[in-house]
Parts: sequence; C-alpha cells; structure tokens
Amino acid sequence: MKALIESTLMALAPGLVLAQTPAPAAKPEAKPEAKRPLPRSTLKAVEENTPIDEDTSVTLTPADIEVAKRVYVGEIPCELGASINIAPARREGFFLVRTKDMRFYMHPVESRTGAIRLEDPKRGAMWLQLGNKSMLMSQKLGQRLADDCMNPAQHAVNEALKKNPAPSLLDAPAPTK
Repeated sequence: MKALIESTLMALAPGLVLAQTPAPAAKPEAKPEAKRPLPRSTLKAVEENTPIDEDTSVTLTPADIEVAKRVYVGEIPCELGASINIAPARREGFFLVRTKDMRFYMHPVESRTGAIRLEDPKRGAMWLQLGNKSMLMSQKLGQRLADDCMNPAQHAVNEALKKNPAPSLLDAPAPTK
C-alpha cells in the first residue's frame, strides 16, 4: 500500500510543481496621455459654428407670442463688463440668446409674477427680464451666468427706483381715518 501511495505521489508531483509556479507577469498597460484642455479660441469657434437645435415640439400660445413682443432685443450690457445679445430667431416668438461663451435657443414661458421669462429646456438656461434689470441663469449649474443686464429702458426704471424706492411689503400700511 505504501508503494502505491508513493508511486501515485511521484506521478502527480510534476503537476503539483507546475500548479505552484507563478504565471508570467503581464506587461503594464500604457497610460493614456492626459487630455490637454482646448484653447478658448478653439472652443469659441466650435460653439459659434455648431448649429443650435431648434426644438420643433414647442408650440407657442397666442399669450406666449404677446410676451415675446415685449422681449428686449439687441446687445444688452451687464455687470462686470459682460453682455448678452438677444436676436429674434426664424420662428416667431423664439430668440437666440448669446453670451461670450454660450448660445441658447429660447422661447417664452408663462410666469405667474408677470416677469418676462425665456427658457432653453435642452441646455437648461433661463432669461428673466424684469422692469429694472435682466439676468441669465443656468438651471443645470444653479447659478447666474449674467446679472444686472439693463437696456436703456430698464436703466431708466432702475434710476427712478433709486430716487423713489417702492414701499416694502413688510411696511405697515398707512393708517386711515
């Protein structure tokens, strides 16, 4: 019996030795080159030459068309030297809103406050036009892209409010006799 076990172990020994030898080491993978950011001029050229998707699924109501008639168009200066350019698009009631780096295809959206509100739902941007100023906001980033944008009419309203501020909502009403 002892001889049988010894002969079996001798027959299996080469297999056991091979099972314990380490596999040849794999060659280390080449690291991909780090992507360098594109120059700002290249990004701007790509942005300007890329067509904006016109969302044809949006249908404007007659009330939306009336709101669109009150949107200020042209170059509108903003704080910190920024500016916004608003131009009517080919479709009635739609606008192309451009900043230094971005472009949006916007349409009017109903606002309960009476403010003029334009939105680009695909890119997540919103233009809010009040009586005394306008602002461009990124809903995706949750921040303002441009603030204190004023055309001449808004500038006049802003100056009038500085000279004669509106009463606060928190002020008590004047007593009546």
